[in-house]
Amino acid sequence: MAKSKRKELGLSCMLNTEVGAVLAVIRRPMDPTGQFISPQEDYFDSSLQQSLKSLRGFIFNPHQEWRTVDPCIYLSPFLDVIQSDGIPAAATGVALQAVLKVLKLEIFDEKTPGAKDAINIVVTGITSCRLEQTDPVSEDAVMMKILQVLTATMRHRASVLLTDQAVCTIVNTCFQVVQQSVARGDLLQRTARYTMHELIQIIYSRLPNVDVTEGESSESDTDDVDENSGYGIRCAVDIFQFLCSLLNVVEVVESSEGAACHTADEDVQLFALVLINCAIELSGDEIGRHPKLLRMVQDDLFHHLIHYGTCSSPLVLSMICSTVLNIYHFLRRFIRLQLEAFFSFVLLRIAVPGGSLQLQEVALEAIVNFFRQPTFVIEAYVNYDCDPICRNIFEDVGKLLCKQAFPGSGPTTTLQVQAFEGLIIMIQTTSTNIDKDDDLTPSDPYPVEITEYRPFWVEQPKDDLETWVEYIRIRKAQKRKILIAGSHFNRDEKKGLEYLKHCKLISDPPNPKAYACFFRYTPLLDKSMIGDYLGDPDEFNLQVLKEFTVTFEFNCMILDSALRTYLETFRLPGESQKIQRILEAFSERFFDQQSSEIFVAKDSVFILCYSLIMLNTDQHNPQVKKKMTEEEFIRNNRAINGGQDLPREYLSELFHSISNNAITLFGQAGPVEMNPSRWIELMNRTKLTQTYILCDFDRRLGRDMFASVAGPTIAALSAFFEHADEDEMLHECIEGLISLARIAQYGLADTLDELVALFCKFTTLMNPYASAEETLFAFSNDMKPRMATLAVFTIANHFGKSLKGGWRNIVDCLLKLKRLRLLPQSVIEFDITSSSSSDALDGSKSESGVIFPSHDPKFAKRETTSGVVTRFSHFLSLDSMEESISLGMSEFEQNLKIIKQCQIGSIFGKSSHLPPEALLNLGRSLIFAAAGKGQKFSTPIEEEETVGFCWDLIIAISLANINRLPAFWASYHDYLLAVAQFPLFSPIPFAEKAIKGLFKVCLKLLASYQADKTPEELIFKSINLMWKLDKEILDTCCEFIIQSVSKIIIEYPANLQTQLGWKSVLHLLSVTGRQPETYDQAVEALIMLMSDAFHISKINYAYCIDCAFGFVALKNSPLDKNLKILDLMAESVKLLIHWYTTASSWDQPSNYSISSTSSSDENSKSIESVNFIMNLFVKLGEALRKTSLARREEIRNHAILSLGRGFKLAEDLELSSTRCINCFNLVIFAMVDDQHVKMIEYSRRENAERETRSMEGTLKLSMELLTDVYLQYLHQIVGNPGFRTFWLGVLRRMDTCMKADLGEYGETRLKEVVPELLRKMITKMQETGILVRKQDDDLWDITYIQIQWIAPALKDELFPDET
Repeated sequence: MAKSKRKELGLSCMLNTEVGAVLAVIRRPMDPTGQFISPQEDYFDSSLQQSLKSLRGFIFNPHQEWRTVDPCIYLSPFLDVIQSDGIPAAATGVALQAVLKVLKLEIFDEKTPGAKDAINIVVTGITSCRLEQTDPVSEDAVMMKILQVLTATMRHRASVLLTDQAVCTIVNTCFQVVQQSVARGDLLQRTARYTMHELIQIIYSRLPNVDVTEGESSESDTDDVDENSGYGIRCAVDIFQFLCSLLNVVEVVESSEGAACHTADEDVQLFALVLINCAIELSGDEIGRHPKLLRMVQDDLFHHLIHYGTCSSPLVLSMICSTVLNIYHFLRRFIRLQLEAFFSFVLLRIAVPGGSLQLQEVALEAIVNFFRQPTFVIEAYVNYDCDPICRNIFEDVGKLLCKQAFPGSGPTTTLQVQAFEGLIIMIQTTSTNIDKDDDLTPSDPYPVEITEYRPFWVEQPKDDLETWVEYIRIRKAQKRKILIAGSHFNRDEKKGLEYLKHCKLISDPPNPKAYACFFRYTPLLDKSMIGDYLGDPDEFNLQVLKEFTVTFEFNCMILDSALRTYLETFRLPGESQKIQRILEAFSERFFDQQSSEIFVAKDSVFILCYSLIMLNTDQHNPQVKKKMTEEEFIRNNRAINGGQDLPREYLSELFHSISNNAITLFGQAGPVEMNPSRWIELMNRTKLTQTYILCDFDRRLGRDMFASVAGPTIAALSAFFEHADEDEMLHECIEGLISLARIAQYGLADTLDELVALFCKFTTLMNPYASAEETLFAFSNDMKPRMATLAVFTIANHFGKSLKGGWRNIVDCLLKLKRLRLLPQSVIEFDITSSSSSDALDGSKSESGVIFPSHDPKFAKRETTSGVVTRFSHFLSLDSMEESISLGMSEFEQNLKIIKQCQIGSIFGKSSHLPPEALLNLGRSLIFAAAGKGQKFSTPIEEEETVGFCWDLIIAISLANINRLPAFWASYHDYLLAVAQFPLFSPIPFAEKAIKGLFKVCLKLLASYQADKTPEELIFKSINLMWKLDKEILDTCCEFIIQSVSKIIIEYPANLQTQLGWKSVLHLLSVTGRQPETYDQAVEALIMLMSDAFHISKINYAYCIDCAFGFVALKNSPLDKNLKILDLMAESVKLLIHWYTTASSWDQPSNYSISSTSSSDENSKSIESVNFIMNLFVKLGEALRKTSLARREEIRNHAILSLGRGFKLAEDLELSSTRCINCFNLVIFAMVDDQHVKMIEYSRRENAERETRSMEGTLKLSMELLTDVYLQYLHQIVGNPGFRTFWLGVLRRMDTCMKADLGEYGETRLKEVVPELLRKMITKMQETGILVRKQDDDLWDITYIQIQWIAPALKDELFPDET
């Protein structure tokens, strides 16, 4: 037998069996003991049995396959039985079972001829089932069978052919069973509810496949629907409306006084909410494609949810919150105002302290669930907090959570834990989305300025992301300014409105619309002042009143509701004319927007408004004893509608509404309720408001968003951390605070500083009243201080770039750890890869244990912060105190384990990642701490250790940022100047440690060539400042200084480029070299520098000469060293000659000073000039001149010889006559004069003959030098106009020496020398024709006279013609 034939035969047998079963039950004899009498057999031989028998005859003789047979043929007999009145329950049950089997076996499908009629008559037959003659048990069985058939019908493939009416009938029938099952067995009730749930699933899961029809956008309920297309959106709308109506089902409850009251049926509400949730979950965002269904969600559903959300049990409220959350998931684009209302009127009211704890828990849980959604917080901020017309939902919710999470004096409650969880979720969500490595948006804060007028009540669509973000930030700024203006307005009307103009919130000239929107939407405005302004007769005020009234939407409102809504926004003034103007504006607006044609003119509305206000006063003023009746009210308002009466029903409704609920005429303060009129207004606004804005996190918006709740959040979390005892709660709290730091690093520096101060407080290290032992005990035996310490340095490591004042707390905390010996040397190591260096000082370890980096990490990747909190997980997993003790760990080892996790060294070693501002703040904190600000030292040793530690860290920062020293060191120098002015500042040990540290930086800087000279100047400027603070500093630091400057001169002279640098180095070399223990190293360094002469330049030549003179002038210094230096000084003239030959020949004089430290272009040019080189020669001559006054004769005489050698070499300098005379005046004449004075001075002393004769010998050499140099440069000098004066100067000095009086020591031996010297000079002058008699030239005459005075014996020899 073929498979198809076997199947057909099987279906025939099944139908035959079912027919037989039904006939058998119908023919069953009457049960005499039964409660109900079975009908007579004759009755059943009628049409029912005949139709069944006819079907049996057809079963085995079909003309085609069953799938092609009209299903009505084999379904109708069974359906007739089901609908029959006199059939016993057993027969009905068997017939239902037969239909169920036909449906489940799917004998027919949607393509079978007659399938549509068949599936619809099944619905008709099942829903028309008759069960009059049966017992309760049988009835329950039949109803359960009905439920099964209804479910099978909806699951059948042909169910798509059901009409909308049929589907609604199925749902209605099922719900009737649910209702009837309340008084029956629990099994039936559960089955009915399950079936109802299953039907909703089937119906709404098909919604995504339903196409949107053209006429669907209409709000009419009588749209033409194509009945041939099967059920669709119409039944979905009707069923959804039915489900919403179930929320209004009430039950009558008898009160304790015996009176009946109506309350919502909680059981039905819960059942309805479950079904509504199911429908929304299955339909998803497809509801948004169907305007009618969407309107149901926006209006009916939300109105019920908000209404019952404020007055329901915790269970119902929980379901309501779940429903709203589901709607948010799928339809939030369409529920912007509804969601705001739900938060404002439900969650934010219920969750505040003071109400039912259970309801508060539910509301808080709902808020937390919303916060768990990835984009809720940012979308709430953008849609509400940044909209001047909306409430600050995010800010209010955030502050509410902070308030609820704040612990009290007792144990932590469930509410506090819930609120704390919500805060943590909000913080972590924000931080995760803000702190992204791939986020290229600006991280630095920049203020938002309102630069132009923009209507704040007009919202622009989200187009370009970049401009949109700026637009949103400006709207938030506008909102803040509006609130400030409102505060000013309440105190002074003019001041408030002027502030609006100042902030560009009002156009120029003023726009009445802007004023109107300010009055309409600004919260907490003085309603009396608004009313007075709107009622003013001024033309501009009237325009504002008109625009103010236009902001109201009165569609679908009756008059009293509209009037209530209008008068709630301001206080109606007392002056009748102002009232008239206001009511006229209202009447015109209401008349234009009335949804019916009740009023024929706006005057009718105006008159009735006055009448309603009078009725309100009459009904609710306690001074009115005789109240107006309804008939009197109706009679008073006859013929006011264009000469006609208003409908009596309309007036009656208004009368009862006013009588039962007074109109608020005077703007009384109090909680605003979501009444029907306010809901209608909200729905009207929905039509005009843009849809809910969907957006992702933007760093700028996220930062602004969190800033609004940062203060309360830190306060709440800190209090929770202080109050919590459980490890898990501490862990979550610390992670939340670290996540908060991740947010604050982007422009919220004050918040980050506050966070650091908070953690420092919890470390217990900052307690000024606790002894060291108490602090150490608390730190070692309590987890909170250790966690707080770890958090402090975690923030410093990862978010230090954003810290400002917080660095001071971090430094104080670090210093306290140092003093408590909790900071071993091995801990402070910088995580920088070591590189080889020839520097002996680089990479060395300081006295305080800080290991300095040996290279500069210029290019380092940005360190991510996503894994910051992982160390806290590891921290909490550390061995407990008992386990540590059992392992033999000492208290110090336990503390060391914690400190190592802090990675303190990374803060300073990786400071190259810090921006300049952070470097300045960190350096300032360290410098001020080193100077003693905020520090209390118990012993000098502690002070020295602390100061040294601070300077080690300062130097570590400088070394790590050596490549950008100019960016911060100028400010560091200013800080050094500032601390030097502190009243109790002590230069020692501050300056000692500073000198050592600064030279380390200097050596690092000079180890390589620097194109920029600024760092060198800056560092030497600070070095000079430090050693000048106290005269003892050079003595105590001389060995270190001499090592440093020697290293610079020997190893890095080529990299020392500035005048200040050379001046400082050579000066310190000279000064510190005076110490016996450092003299040898210093003088060797100088001799090496001058011997090589390669690194002596025009920049440092003068300082080298000064330094050399300083060494030569030392008492008791080795003679050979001094003579060597003098020789080198003389040889240095060769450098001047070399520079002279390459110098640019500048004729103009230079004002350049050799002592100048400037590096400007002008001085650079001056250095290259001839004048400058001549000045250097004079500088050398003056140094040798001063050396010629030394106490030791050998040095004096050698200095003169060196000077003479210098002048001989200087011939190549091509000294002009003026320069020659200048050299004589400054050097030779001055030297002779000084030595003569010195000789005379010695001659006046007792027992000083040796010194006198020694100085006389030196003077003799000087006179001979004078003569030799004079004769050497005679040809240059003679051409100078001042030669006569110069020559007289020479003769005067000869005369002075000739007549020197040595007192008791006898005559001077210079009398023998001077005539010879004169003879040489005059003879030379005569030979060259200089000294001859000339007309108009008295040189010969003067000389002749002077010779007679000085050495008369020479007169005849030198002037024989005159004899």
